[in-house]
Amino acid sequence: MARVTSKRQVTIPKAIADRYRIASGDEIEFLPAGDAIRVQRTGAKPGGPDRDQRLQRFDQATERQRAREEGRRSGAPGDRGWRREELYERAGAR
Repeated sequence: MARVTSKRQVTIPKAIADRYRIASGDEIEFLPAGDAIRVQRTGAKPGGPDRDQRLQRFDQATERQRAREEGRRSGAPGDRGWRREELYERAGAR
């Protein structure tokens, strides 16, 4: 249960803030809803990807990393696929 202060401020319980991803600095809006008050985040950060999307992105990143490591193993030791002179030429082209 939250209590309204003399300045009409309300503290959002931690369990509710965690569940709805309300962080310090987020803006919330109080909307009338009949005999109740509805609290809604406004201007908040998007909720972010769900678990399946995060796992899919992790798998994709892992595959990219494996491919990079395989590319390093197949070339000559110390071969990065570019030379220092090429970097200087690119920088001078600007």
